[in-house]
Amino acid sequence: MSVHEKESASAEDAAVESSCEDAIKKPRREVYLLPNLFTTAALFSGFYSIIAAMNGEFSNASVAIFISMVFDGLDGRVARMTRTQSAFGAEYDSLADMVSFGIAPALVVFTWSLAPLGKVGWIAAFIYAVGAALRLARFNTMVGIEEKRYFTGLPSPAAAAIVAGVIWAANDKGVSGEALSTIMALLVPIVGLLMVSNVKYRSFKDLNLKGRVPFVVLLIAVLSLVLIALEPALVLMGVFCLYGLWGLLGIVSKRFR
Repeated sequence: MSVHEKESASAEDAAVESSCEDAIKKPRREVYLLPNLFTTAALFSGFYSIIAAMNGEFSNASVAIFISMVFDGLDGRVARMTRTQSAFGAEYDSLADMVSFGIAPALVVFTWSLAPLGKVGWIAAFIYAVGAALRLARFNTMVGIEEKRYFTGLPSPAAAAIVAGVIWAANDKGVSGEALSTIMALLVPIVGLLMVSNVKYRSFKDLNLKGRVPFVVLLIAVLSLVLIALEPALVLMGVFCLYGLWGLLGIVSKRFR
């Protein structure tokens, strides 16, 4: 091979290597319809929650946040099942989560309960909102690093479910937000701080739904669905409040071992 041919081959190899590096560095720019439709539905539910709260329909606002959680859980699974994951979808999902699980719960709880407290009320709501923003930013930077079985900090959908569950249950039982303003002024910022804490929460991503289970597990699942159908507000509030406490109880139990 001549010197000219060797230089030409080396140049071609360098060009191929450079193009491969560029392909690795550049995220996929495709925009897929199906998973982004679910993300849009989640965003719509979060936006509707804000509108409902402005109209004084607080039960509807709370239910909309739970509906947003369902769509948020579906978009990622649909993307993985259909192999339509993209950088655009990941960024869009984070922005939708900020609206549905950060801004919407903060505005709903402020309108429902915290407004009469003045500065204390809006500061409590702001702590929650900024906690959700920091939680989502940290989650995005820890993708592929964080242990699959656990979340670091309370997940933003669970935090939103705690706030929305309390509002929904209280409205269902005829308890006004003003009567719970002091409690909510403590609960809302605590939930916000839990999102940015280092407390570990089970992700249940390692749960094997395809494996065999004892009959009693199926029976418990059926009974749980019946309870949710009978008292959805109270049951969902209780479930997510227990989940929020679970991480803290885990820290206490470790110290006493």
